[in-house]
Amino acid sequence: MTTTELQAKLQAGQACNIIDVREAGEYAGAHIPGSVNMPLSLLEFRMHELQKNEHYFIICQAGGRSAQATAFLQVQGYDVTNVAGGMNDW
Repeated sequence: MTTTELQAKLQAGQACNIIDVREAGEYAGAHIPGSVNMPLSLLEFRMHELQKNEHYFIICQAGGRSAQATAFLQVQGYDVTNVAGGMNDW
C-alpha cells in the first residue's frame, strides 16, 4: 500500500490501526496522529499487544523496516499491510 492510499483511508474516516516501527526518537520527531510506536528492535517482545483479529498498517521512515516487520508479523499470524515509502513519502 502507498502512503497516498493510507491517507485516503484516513481522510475518508476509516479507522486504521497504524504501527510505526521506527525508533522512539524518530517517532517523536514526526508521526501520524493516532499511530502507535512499536520499534522494530522491540517488535518480538511487544507483538503480544496486537490482536490477531485486527488489521494493522505498518510504517517506518522509508519502507525497509516496515517490510521486515510486516514479513515477521505475517509469519506470526497477524493481518498486516506494509506502507511503502514510509514517512519519507507521507
